[in-house]
Amino acid sequence: MIIYGKQLFLHLLKHHKDKFEKIYLAKELDKPLFKEISKLNLDIIKVDPKKAQALAKGGNHQGFLAEVKEFEFSDFKSLKNFNSLVVLYGLSDVGNIGAILRTAYALGVEGVIVVAKNLRMEGIIRSSSAAAFEIPIAMHCDGLTLLNELKQAGFTTYVADAGGENINNIKFSQKKALILGSEGDGVPQKAISKCDKTVAIGMKNSWDSLNVSAAFAIICYRMMNE
Repeated sequence: MIIYGKQLFLHLLKHHKDKFEKIYLAKELDKPLFKEISKLNLDIIKVDPKKAQALAKGGNHQGFLAEVKEFEFSDFKSLKNFNSLVVLYGLSDVGNIGAILRTAYALGVEGVIVVAKNLRMEGIIRSSSAAAFEIPIAMHCDGLTLLNELKQAGFTTYVADAGGENINNIKFSQKKALILGSEGDGVPQKAISKCDKTVAIGMKNSWDSLNVSAAFAIICYRMMNE
């Protein structure tokens, strides 16, 4: 798996050196930084701009690229012991998922579960600014079964939907899971009916909805800071 971009590269260099397998540089570095990279004892390959663009698939690599180990998802069973989870039910937009991961980690959410059969992590890692490496992420292929399992594990499930109760009036349980759907389809009605409570953001002005990552940030802050 190829990652690129200065911020992401330097974050891994500082916090997750074990993730690197091969280094690609498309620019000259100052000596202290190059010395730090050299300590990894990995191949450092200097590439021309054309090769760098190909590796980054046209993305803004800023001269920093690397081959890293494949992303390791957490075991769903281990997340059952947490007190705060976020469930992404049908989200596919890389930018939104990455933004949600950043916010979840920053606000203290303990884990994230993505309802999907597979997930390409390269773009999500980048859009999360490496937060994907800092918070446990699990996948579950069946959303309805997942909700049942969360309830059996003692979670109160809160689903975000425009028809829900204003979050300012909600008393969140200690063990809670927030369920978010895609911007286009939201959470399926069958899944909503399985959740304990439906929550919404009170709007000052009439508007259909907020971007899902923006809505999550508002609800999550309320949920984690009662």
